[in-house]
Amino acid sequence: MAEPKSYRNFIDGEWVEASSRGALEDRSPADKGEVIGTFQDSGEADADAAIAAAARAFRRWRLVPAPKRAEYLFRMGEILLKRKEEYAREMTREMGKPIREARGDVQEAIDVCYHLAGEGRRLHGHTTPSELPNKACFSVRAPIGVCGLITPWNFPMAIPSWKLIPALVCGNAVVLKPASDAPLSSYHLVKICQEVGIPRGVVNYVTGSGAAVGGRLTAHPEVRLISFTGSSEVGRLVNLACADTFKRASLEMGGKNAMIVMDDARLDLAVDGAVWGAFATAGQRCTATSRIIVHKKVLKDFVDRLVERAGGLKIGDPLQESVDLGPLVNEAQLKKVMDYVQIGRDEGADPVLGGVRLTKAEYGRGFFFPPTIFTGVTPEMRIAREEIFGPVVCVLAADGLDDALAIANDTLYGLSSSIYTQDVNRAFTAARDLETGITYVNASTIGAETHLPFGGVKRTGNGHREGAAHTALDIFTEWKTVYVDYSGKLQKAQIDNG
Repeated sequence: MAEPKSYRNFIDGEWVEASSRGALEDRSPADKGEVIGTFQDSGEADADAAIAAAARAFRRWRLVPAPKRAEYLFRMGEILLKRKEEYAREMTREMGKPIREARGDVQEAIDVCYHLAGEGRRLHGHTTPSELPNKACFSVRAPIGVCGLITPWNFPMAIPSWKLIPALVCGNAVVLKPASDAPLSSYHLVKICQEVGIPRGVVNYVTGSGAAVGGRLTAHPEVRLISFTGSSEVGRLVNLACADTFKRASLEMGGKNAMIVMDDARLDLAVDGAVWGAFATAGQRCTATSRIIVHKKVLKDFVDRLVERAGGLKIGDPLQESVDLGPLVNEAQLKKVMDYVQIGRDEGADPVLGGVRLTKAEYGRGFFFPPTIFTGVTPEMRIAREEIFGPVVCVLAADGLDDALAIANDTLYGLSSSIYTQDVNRAFTAARDLETGITYVNASTIGAETHLPFGGVKRTGNGHREGAAHTALDIFTEWKTVYVDYSGKLQKAQIDNG
């Protein structure tokens, strides 16, 4: 077999090796014997070099007119569109999501490029009358500076695009640190930045551990913003580290998302949503349906249908078009899921489907775990409260809408939620009262569209909303207020107008 390709860091417009000369292997989770490539095991010195390059480039890039910056992003979308299938297949190989989902991941990056390219001709500010004569007042968006982007492995092109593209259109320079389990998709994104001619130093790419590279980004005084997507535990540490140098921190973290199924729901539709929400990407989504709260009147019927449907999902090589469920991303994640399944058993929940690692020959070289459904779950159980991040869903019973809403809101997280009902009054009550940043009616807890705000409340986030929505611009810009006095004399606001 040919030697796996070696990928380098991208610093100041050059592809360079890490100063340590160390390397990290990127292995396929469907076949742990397959090495996708080797990437740089970078350290603080490499992060420092990238930050310095970004700081130099920022001074020039911020002066490029925003419509011109946006033209680069539109061209990126055009290239991504042409290479969608190629990049989707490589994404599936490196992190295991089925090929159909990988195509959607790349499409999301395409959508982000096209949408935010339009913002280059908007980036709206505000004008307002002055309280004094012969004086103009307005506010504009100004770039922040060097932005550190720390991204996860589960959406290895979509989420980096959520951060990279708005940062660039707003005039910032960036250092991107992808997750070590899926650095190849970010590499492709950065390579396209180079292809379209984004000036050297504006985009930098450094692979390595979160402690070495991510830690340096959060500590370095010249980095003015950290955009982080990952676990709530790590996000808390990022937030604390950013506080030392008064960085802005945008945090998108965990979820324990609930789907409510009322007694008037169309059960076949609800089952469709439950299967998609719980088991897409093998449950490795922050918006995954982790809890299903079902009205007692339809509980047995719903569970019977859900077990039948989930039991028929095809598990296997994620590059095959017919496969519904691929592997977990690595052995540590597989062990975590297996540990939680045992916790559920110990707590008295009933695993009515799955619950045992797949070990047949076709699965033995990868990290495969079947769809797993627990019934008899109560709200105080750990499996109902803690994020599992695997193909495991808990079914809980509710007496009615008020009870279901109370159960759904009894969590430390608040990312996504959904309700299945044919009653418009129940739907609007749930949309108002569910304590989440995203709510779906008669749809699953997954499937956000890029042009709308994405993010959550409680331990899911710290108030920012990413994606390609206008709210992303608030993350990557500062507001500047400008007063122009053309009266030719000193005017004292509030004093002269008092």
